[in-house]
Amino acid sequence: MKENNAIKLKKIVLITGLLCLMLICDNVKAQQASWIWYPGDYSVWLSNKMQTRRTERGTFLPPFWKLYSPYPLMEFHKDFVLPGAEDASLYVEGQYNVSLDGKTIPGYPKIIHIAAGKHRISLKVYNDSSVPAIYLKSPHLVSDTSWLVTYEDKEWIDATGKTSDVSATKYMHADSWNFTDPAILPSTYHLPVRPENAVKIERKPHSLFVDFGKETFGYLKLNGIKGKGIVHVYYGESPYEAADTGRCELADKVAIDQNSGNYTFKGSRAFRYVTVYYSDNVSINNVSMLYEYSPVKQLGSFTCSDPEINKIWDVAAYTLHLNTREFFIDGIKRDRWVWSGDAYQSYLMNYYLFFDSPEVTHTLQALRGKDPITSHINTILDYTFYWFLGINDYYLYTGDKAFVEQNYQGMKTMMDFCLARRDSDGLVQGLPGDWVFIDWADGLSKQGEVSFEQVLFCRSLETVAECAKIAGDNAGAIKYADLAADIKEKIFKYYWNDQKHALVHSRIDGKPTDNVTRYANMFAIFFNYFDQAQKQDAKKYVLLNKNVPGINTPYMRFYELEALCAMGEQNYVLKEIKDYWGGMLKLGATTFWEEYNPTKKGAENYAMYGRPYGKSLCHAWGASPIYLLGKYYLGVKPASPGYHDYIVEPNLGSLQWMQGAVPTPHGKISVYCSTKQIKVSSNEGHGVLRFKSKTTPECKLGQITSKGDGVYELQLEKGKDYIINYDAI
Repeated sequence: MKENNAIKLKKIVLITGLLCLMLICDNVKAQQASWIWYPGDYSVWLSNKMQTRRTERGTFLPPFWKLYSPYPLMEFHKDFVLPGAEDASLYVEGQYNVSLDGKTIPGYPKIIHIAAGKHRISLKVYNDSSVPAIYLKSPHLVSDTSWLVTYEDKEWIDATGKTSDVSATKYMHADSWNFTDPAILPSTYHLPVRPENAVKIERKPHSLFVDFGKETFGYLKLNGIKGKGIVHVYYGESPYEAADTGRCELADKVAIDQNSGNYTFKGSRAFRYVTVYYSDNVSINNVSMLYEYSPVKQLGSFTCSDPEINKIWDVAAYTLHLNTREFFIDGIKRDRWVWSGDAYQSYLMNYYLFFDSPEVTHTLQALRGKDPITSHINTILDYTFYWFLGINDYYLYTGDKAFVEQNYQGMKTMMDFCLARRDSDGLVQGLPGDWVFIDWADGLSKQGEVSFEQVLFCRSLETVAECAKIAGDNAGAIKYADLAADIKEKIFKYYWNDQKHALVHSRIDGKPTDNVTRYANMFAIFFNYFDQAQKQDAKKYVLLNKNVPGINTPYMRFYELEALCAMGEQNYVLKEIKDYWGGMLKLGATTFWEEYNPTKKGAENYAMYGRPYGKSLCHAWGASPIYLLGKYYLGVKPASPGYHDYIVEPNLGSLQWMQGAVPTPHGKISVYCSTKQIKVSSNEGHGVLRFKSKTTPECKLGQITSKGDGVYELQLEKGKDYIINYDAI
C-alpha cells in the first residue's frame, strides 16, 4: 500500500532533523575545550603584568602610557543540543553562578548534569584580580569560540565584533593560545625555562666574572652557595657593562644565610656577562641560569652561498626569538615593553620565521586596549598608524577574516580619534601630549605637518576602508576611502618638489620646507604611491644620494632596504646588509642592536640616551634580514589573503645560490635558486613563479609563458615539485 504524501513529508522532515542533529553533535564533538574570556581582555591583562616587570638597579619603571583593565564581571552564554544525558565538568577563574534553561544551580557546581535535548547555559563570573574565564567540557559540549559573551552592557559580542540577540547562532573570539588544560589556569601562565651553563667563569677573591657565550635571557642561578652575607650581581650585554658596577643598567642584591644549596634570582634579566661579588663569609661553587623562552616553532629557513649572510640570518632569527615573549617586545634588557612600531616589524619578520598568528593577534589586542581613547598608542602618533598597518598585513598573510571583523569597531573608534585631531588642512601633526617619533636621528625635525606622518595616515585610512568592506560596513568603506584619496592628493600637492625629485620633509605654517629626508619617500615607494618615474627619482635623488642624511637604526634601515628591494636593487641591498649587520658581527655581536654607527669605537658603541650602556644590544627591529631575505630574495609573498594566491619571484642579488622555506597558513613554500636552476614546491593554493632568463627556460611540469624582456612565468599547483632550468640574467 502506497504512503500518502503527508506521511512521506513527515518522514523527510524527521530524517532531515535527525541528520541535522547528528551534524550538530559531530561538529561540537570535533571541537576542543579551552579556556575562554571576553575578546582582548586576556591580552590586556597579561600585557599589563609583563610590562610592569621592568626594573633598573632595583627601581621599578612602569610604562609611561595609559594601561587598561579587563572587565571584572562577565556573562558567558551558549545554546546547544545534546543527543543524550551527560555530565559537564566546569572550571572557573573567579566567583560564579550557573543557570541552565533559566534556572540557577545552587552553590559553585563543578559537575553539571544535563539531560538530552535543547538547552541554554549561562554563567556569570566576577574576577577583579585577573580575567573572568571559564572552561567547560562534556562529550558534546565544550567551551570554545562558539560561545557568546557580554560584560553586562546587554550586548552580546560575536566574532564579527557586532552585537547579536542571545538566540542567534553567532561566534565570539575566545582563547587562541591553546589553553586546553583545565588544571592550568590562564592567570598562572608563564613562559617555559630550561637550565643553561656558563661557558667561562673567571674567579678572583670573592668575585666571579661569568660569560654565557652569547646574549641570553632568564634567571641567574648561584649554585653551591653557603655562608652568611651579601651577594651583589651586575649584568651586562657587553663585558664593559658587567664590569662597570656603578653604571650598568641591571643589578641585583641578595642576603644569603644558608649552609649550602642553590639560589635562583626571582627577576628575569637580559645579559651575556655577569659580575658576582660576595662577602668574605660566603662561597659559591659556580653560576648557571634558567633560560626563559617562547615555545614558538621556527618554520622558516634560509641558507645561501655567502657564509656571512648565513650567519646574519641565524643571528637575526635568534634576536627575534629572544624578543618574542608573551608578546612581541622591543628589547630584552631595557624596556621589555610592547611598542607598536617595534611590534609592527616583528609581525612581518614573524611571517617569514614562525608564522605564529596568536603572537600577532594578542600583541595587536594588547596595544589597542579599550575605549574610550584618550591618547595615541604608546603616546606616539606614528605608532597608532603602525597598529592599523599591522592588522592590514595580518589579514594579507593569514586570511583571518574573523579577527578583522572582531576588531573593526576598535579600528573605527581609533580612527575617529585620529580624525578628530586633524588640523585645518585635514592633516595630522603632533599635538600636546603626542610624541612624533619617526626615528632616532640627530637633528631630525618633528615640527609641523611631517610628510612621513601623512603617508602613514593615508595608508591607515586605506586599511580601515578595506576592513570596513570585510566587516560589511559599506558606508564606512566609502567614507574612509574618500578620506584616504583626499590625503593622498594633498601629499603630492603639498610635499612633492619637482626640483628635488622627492617629497620634502614637512610643512610649517602652511609652507613646505626645502629639507628632504628618506622617510616619506621610501614608504611611498613600497606603498606604490609613486608612479614609476617618481620611484626612479626617489631612488636616485634620495635613497642612493649620500647628501641626504643617512639612517643609523636598523628600525628605519628595514624600510629603506625594503624600498630598494622593491626597486630591484638586491645587489646593492645585499652589500648593505653585509656592511651594516656584518659590521655588528665583526664587533662581536651575538644579537642585533637597537642602533649601529660604524664610526663609533669601543665602549662608545654601547651608549645611548645619555647613558653609557643605555643602548639595547638585542632589539627586535634589528632582525629585519629575515623579512628581506624571505620576501625579496627567495621572493615569496601572498598575492591575496592567506596565500590563496601567491608569487614566487626569486632574486639572487650577487649570490650564487640560495635555498629556504617560507611558512604559510597551511604549510610552507620551499624555494631553491641558483644561476642555472630554480626549484619550487608548495602545499598552498595557486602560485605564480616569475623569473628572468637569458635563454628559453625548460620545465617538465606546467607551461612556461614568456612575458617579454626576458621575463617568464610558470603557474604553480599545490603539491607539485617544479624544477626549472634557466640562465639567470
